[in-house]
Amino acid sequence: MDLARILRFAAVITLLLALQALFASGLVNPYYIRVLILCCFSVMLAVSLNIIIGYAGQFSIGHAGFYAVGAYTAGAFTVYAGPPIRQALPLDRLPGWLEGTAFLMAAICVGTLFAALAGLAVGLPSLRLRGDYLAIATLGFGEMIRVVIQNVEAVGGPRGFSGIPIYSSFFWASLFAVAIVWIARNLARSRHGRALLAIREDETAASVLGVNVTKHKVAAFVLSSALAGCAGALYAHYEGYLEPRSFDFIRSIEIIIMVVIGGMGSTTGAVIAAVILTLIPELLRGLAEYRMVIYSALLVLFMLVRPQGLFGTWELSWETLRTRWEKRLERP
Repeated sequence: MDLARILRFAAVITLLLALQALFASGLVNPYYIRVLILCCFSVMLAVSLNIIIGYAGQFSIGHAGFYAVGAYTAGAFTVYAGPPIRQALPLDRLPGWLEGTAFLMAAICVGTLFAALAGLAVGLPSLRLRGDYLAIATLGFGEMIRVVIQNVEAVGGPRGFSGIPIYSSFFWASLFAVAIVWIARNLARSRHGRALLAIREDETAASVLGVNVTKHKVAAFVLSSALAGCAGALYAHYEGYLEPRSFDFIRSIEIIIMVVIGGMGSTTGAVIAAVILTLIPELLRGLAEYRMVIYSALLVLFMLVRPQGLFGTWELSWETLRTRWEKRLERP
């Protein structure tokens, strides 16, 4: 890692810590802080799903299922494994914030791992399918996860899972959102990312050129599922309460809309669309029963005006902006 990247990383950490200190001071309305944190969760989900839909060209509509796996397994870890760990280890000697951070990192690892395993279990048999058949298979998985959760009393069943410690905050949500965006951007520039883009454009041609299509699609599915599980673990330890309705079919559709509106294949578009589509319902909240009607009408209007999405496959970067500016200057 060169000096410029280290400085950028340090600047991001410093900015997020400064914002966290500002929010903790009580000077900012807690409602605004909550909306910002929800935007971070939406960014993580949209960017992770974009790896499957935008990069690999596979249509998955069960992403909320992996989100649920990460949330419930991470929550169950801290609720059931937390007390024995505290008894076995002298954690009471640690500052409270450090103990909470340690449990949060462990819960994120657990949620990410189980979501990745779920992605592998679904990806191996289903990613040999294509098109509508793949969509139906992933939809079935998402609904299966929701039904299983509703019938497991250890995680509350249909009543919901309560008592999860609150360890997450704006700092952790925004930090992991930045990290997931960084992972997705670097994946697109890597050899594996170029192989996924080749599969998206023409699966048969990519196979002829020596790309292991099934291996790359399963790897993308597992990575996307793991990142969704990471978001779920953070969500569980921010809300402190989970209910199955938060991970239903509608939630999966909302994540797909974010990817499509942003432009399939554009991480920048996924980020901006996730923020916009999270903010719009909140901005329209004062319109009561007309809120969702206006929201749906705006989505339809946008798809008619800009069907390729906000950014298409274009990414926002200093190099891209400089190139476009130079081309504009060269025009007569």
